[in-house]
Amino acid sequence: MKVGLQIPDFTYPGGPATLGADLAAIARTADDAGFATVAVMDHFFQIDFIGPPERDMLEAYTTLGYLAAHTSRAKLLTLVTGTVYREPGLLAKIVTTLDVLSGGRAWLGIGAAWNEEESRGLGLPFPPLAERFERLEETIQICLRMWAGDDKPYEGRHYRLERPLNSPQALSRPHPPILIGGGGEKKTLRLVARYAQACNLFPSPDLARKLDVLRAHCEAEGRDYDEITKTVYYVFDVGEKGENVQRIVDDLGRFAELGFTEALGQVKNVHRLDPLRTIGERVIPAVASL
Repeated sequence: MKVGLQIPDFTYPGGPATLGADLAAIARTADDAGFATVAVMDHFFQIDFIGPPERDMLEAYTTLGYLAAHTSRAKLLTLVTGTVYREPGLLAKIVTTLDVLSGGRAWLGIGAAWNEEESRGLGLPFPPLAERFERLEETIQICLRMWAGDDKPYEGRHYRLERPLNSPQALSRPHPPILIGGGGEKKTLRLVARYAQACNLFPSPDLARKLDVLRAHCEAEGRDYDEITKTVYYVFDVGEKGENVQRIVDDLGRFAELGFTEALGQVKNVHRLDPLRTIGERVIPAVASL
């Protein structure tokens, strides 16, 4: 079982003036502590789970490029990109750029998008859900084509690319891994089975059933279920003095028994850095063999 960090909140005591230094320290500490992943949300307004929309929020890929320069081993991704936020050809170039400049550590985390408020607020397209899923699949197809070096024209229902050229190519082989976020059983998990190297699910009571649904989709697609990395979202709260460490270890053990291989999520009071060090010293070694 691996442990990954997602940074969903950028409101720290020093405010924007020290935010760059704060994020650099967080990323370096997590990287040194053994976190497998450093991820950010792909939102433009803060979401209700964290705070009001006016709360500080940074653009995801600019932030990941900055974090790449302050880390050396952790994989880097959004959890997850809203497919309608960027045109597919541009998205493929963005993730390729991150991969090249980070030495092959970029993943494409992607989903169908959900936060209509920020899209309407900033004038971004936000089509109906069925269309967003169609665009999600076309986006993945375009990214895979560009990463395969195929620059022949792409003609989809929603996207038309005359020459999807991608130079330089990503360092990751055969391409930056794709993680599709969400637990929708009819569409999302089917797309995971068809295209993705990883999924991300929330820790709901029906986790085991979600995995059974994914397994069935894999059988229908002729895909090896075991080759898909299963990640679960988790909020790490070690407590003021590390009193919650054993509970975290026990929780991750239960996830491992279900077949998850990475718990990925926010760390409470991450800006203090000590919670990251506690996880690195007491959680990551304890779950490494699970």
